[in-house]
Amino acid sequence: MRIETAINDARPRVIGALVGHCRDLDLAEDGFADAVTALLTLGAAARPVNIAGWLYVAARRRIVDKVRGDARRAALLAREIALEDAMGDVVAFPDPFPDERLRLIFACTHPAIAPDIRIALALSIVCGVPMERLAAAFLIPAPTLYQRLGRAKAKIRDAGIGFDVPERRAWPERLDAVLDALELGYAVAYADGAGALDADLAPEVRRLAGLMVELMPGEPEVLGLMALIELAESRRAARVDAAGAMVPLSRQDSALWDAAAIMRAHHLLDRAATLARSGPRQIIAAIHLTHARRVSGAHAPDWATIARLYDLLCALRPGPASETARAVAIAHRDGAKAGLAVLDAINPASITHHRGWFSARGHLLAELGQPDAARAALRRALALAPPPAEAAYLGEVMARLDGAVAESVPLA
Repeated sequence: MRIETAINDARPRVIGALVGHCRDLDLAEDGFADAVTALLTLGAAARPVNIAGWLYVAARRRIVDKVRGDARRAALLAREIALEDAMGDVVAFPDPFPDERLRLIFACTHPAIAPDIRIALALSIVCGVPMERLAAAFLIPAPTLYQRLGRAKAKIRDAGIGFDVPERRAWPERLDAVLDALELGYAVAYADGAGALDADLAPEVRRLAGLMVELMPGEPEVLGLMALIELAESRRAARVDAAGAMVPLSRQDSALWDAAAIMRAHHLLDRAATLARSGPRQIIAAIHLTHARRVSGAHAPDWATIARLYDLLCALRPGPASETARAVAIAHRDGAKAGLAVLDAINPASITHHRGWFSARGHLLAELGQPDAARAALRRALALAPPPAEAAYLGEVMARLDGAVAESVPLA
């Protein structure tokens, strides 16, 4: 196993145990980071067999060092360490959760924390998603998100909010936040089509979503999220071309799609439908499933159906991401001019950091024969630091515009 994979696997287990001791997320994360740094200085031959145990012991010692100025707190932590050492260095967690990472996601989504910050907290702590990528997913500057997370951590520390496994009766009040965290985590990974930034994130979120299906098989939105991930993963082989550039969904070779994954998603949505409680994740999965009909021989997506589904999604989940996707669907159905009108009606304050909005606008302007305005929009998209495959694709589009061949610029 690669050392990076071992560290990622240990992260939720170790941080969860550290938080249980010190009740301070910053201290727990700092201690873990220091322990990782120390581990990586060891040669391969000197590295321990039990990576998680080594990181835990090293991190808790560093935490005690960090709180030396608070004699009472340092003494309390030192006593806990002594007791634990007497019992052996075993980090154990109670049932009912079969996975420490999922357990910690549930813990991070405590209802006393603001909903959007719960999601960012879970992805930052549990999955180690970098601040810059999280901020891009939330469409806000990284310093803003950093400040919000700092305030949330302070609230957790000062209010003594526990990071314990919630009782089963408390799961429903945290379910949406847990699903949002997994959905956004997958979206962050999916945006990195070539897996250049974090190849482990998408498989990990997929695994956690599968565990959610096992834990809560009667929740239709859990089934919807799993279906959505299966459908998106079914296209992985077609998402990047030989040159490493992203291939837009409407131009992908459907022969490369995974028909078995599409069928699994179909069955999941059928199960969700029998529960008669629709939700946004089921609608997004239905949109992806409509695209997936191409695997059965359809020559083009059913844009009329897709646009109607986006109408429903925007009613349930209004926001720049779903509204931008709806504008693109309308452009495919009714023409670029109609799509641009919908796109430009989106609240300007919400799209300042929305790479997808600028990209879509650039494509639509190119279709309408306005290359200068299209270039300006695409430059804004590129300035928002897209992952390498998307940046390569946008660069290709810019090159076509520079060659004054607007007709060859495909709509995303």
